[in-house]
Amino acid sequence: MKLFTTILIFIAIALIVVNVIQLDFEHPFEGNSLVALIGIVASFCAVFILLIFKMSKKIEEKMKN
Repeated sequence: MKLFTTILIFIAIALIVVNVIQLDFEHPFEGNSLVALIGIVASFCAVFILLIFKMSKKIEEKMKN
């Protein structure tokens, strides 16, 4: 499970990088730039959720021991 969540975190970070490349900084709320912004926000949310999940699993392990 640890490896799976780590892989998902790296995929989400890669999606952030791809969407930043797609972003047009002169017109960020038009066309494909808006889609890229939504993708960046969604990827950040995914990273935070996965990090919270990893922390909860660490806490669960400590509680069992």
